[in-house]
Amino acid sequence: MVRRRKHWGWGFQDEEPSAVEQAQAAAGLAEHLGFGSPEPEAPVPIERARLPEPRVEPPAALAAICSQDRRDRAEHARGKSYADVLRGLRGDFADAPDVVAHPRDERDVEAVLAWADDQRVAVVPFGGGTSVVGGVQLPREQAPGGVLALDLKGLDSVLEVDPVSRAARIGAGATGPRLEQQLAEHGLTMRFYPQSFELSTLGGWIATRAGGHFATGPTHVDDLVESIRALTPVGAWESRRLPGSGAGVSPDRLLLGSEGTLGVITEAWVRVQPRPAARRSAAVRLPSFTRGAEALRSIVQAGLRPANCRLVDAGEAALTLAGDGTRALLVLGFESIEDVPVDAAMDHALALCAAQGGEWEERGPREGSAGAWREAFLRAPYLRDTFAAMGVLSETFETAITWERLDGFVAEVGQAARQALHEACGGGQVTCRLTHAYPDGAAPYFTVLAPARRGEEEEQWWAVKRAASDALIAAGGTITHHHAVGRDHRPWYDRQRPDPFAAALRAAKAAVDPNAVLNPGVLIDPR
Repeated sequence: MVRRRKHWGWGFQDEEPSAVEQAQAAAGLAEHLGFGSPEPEAPVPIERARLPEPRVEPPAALAAICSQDRRDRAEHARGKSYADVLRGLRGDFADAPDVVAHPRDERDVEAVLAWADDQRVAVVPFGGGTSVVGGVQLPREQAPGGVLALDLKGLDSVLEVDPVSRAARIGAGATGPRLEQQLAEHGLTMRFYPQSFELSTLGGWIATRAGGHFATGPTHVDDLVESIRALTPVGAWESRRLPGSGAGVSPDRLLLGSEGTLGVITEAWVRVQPRPAARRSAAVRLPSFTRGAEALRSIVQAGLRPANCRLVDAGEAALTLAGDGTRALLVLGFESIEDVPVDAAMDHALALCAAQGGEWEERGPREGSAGAWREAFLRAPYLRDTFAAMGVLSETFETAITWERLDGFVAEVGQAARQALHEACGGGQVTCRLTHAYPDGAAPYFTVLAPARRGEEEEQWWAVKRAASDALIAAGGTITHHHAVGRDHRPWYDRQRPDPFAAALRAAKAAVDPNAVLNPGVLIDPR
């Protein structure tokens, strides 16, 4: 049986709590936070949701794979940002696509692209629909010829496995669980686990340069791609399978992060490995976030590559019941394949933490402080649905910066967000954690929680988002480390990228998509 997705929020319909369960959760959360209504707003049923009439009809030749079903269009109307969830909660699907296509193979994708290009219908690859930056919804006024959402989850097979080179050829529509289930039959794993793992797809990971849970080593999907195949209105685009190449600009690198604007990714060869055989975890409490960052820098600059080394500030530790609010928390873990011991690496890392005043508990990754934070992290997308329903502004933004600027950067960006939050909401809190660490820098990830005014939530959030984005760009950070650009980040991405590069990107799009039907407005405006 095919599980239906929730039409308005995160996850599946059969996971949605009852009205009684939602009210009980809201009451507990309101007490814990000190704000928010214990009486959550009920979502508008799909039957009463507001959708515009389709503006275009697919031809009879595509009828078997195209849908204009009301629920199908609503489910493909937008991603899963806070604003998306709010609109879905209230039955607002004003930007629903006119058509949803469910191709069964690459020939179907070619046929859809040919029709859309001929009729000037915009094509938006949907992936798993987990974008939090406006990457999969296209305002109707920007696509007068109509919008087609392209759902590639029919292309979800592991097509070929090369155990000698440890690589696999996989359809772009494979979700995380589907991909791992098939690789497990060969004793292999891609070892890539973004927070959206359950719902997002391989093609979406590649198109957005997604980052996984693993905090060091191969953590971006970039590190795992061996070759990519994509279709464009002017033909197929496929790179050779190679361990590395110095032959000019990489065709793979141009598709990585292209967000559906330079082609529809249909499959890729990715690097895989045997499943981990040894693990060791610890939760380290440190006197301050600054001392924790010093410990983390020491660990990665010593050449150690922990699978997990998330540094959580004291405020977030308290919010997630992983601490009492007095100390920062470093969730630390090592793993290895083929029974290679992890003890020496963990002991070395803990010694570096001790030098910064760290104290720790060693338990399994699902126990103690580390377990509490891990559970909160995995449930966060589901919890945000409840927050939206109970009038709590709940959203995140993330970036990256080099070590020598980290302290001042986190303070400056955090202060800009707090000030905007105070002005927009009258209170609330901004917390920070470091999600990924490199020898030369780290990725700060900020969480915003505040009381919201019903009906004004989007304006409140955007006041904070603009202030934080302005501050982090001015301070030299990136507008996104792993959440992609989409339409939400475009104003700051335009400021971040060099102008000559933007001109080159527009020229590349004109070459492969002369009629500008591929996700127009993402990354660049069509020339």
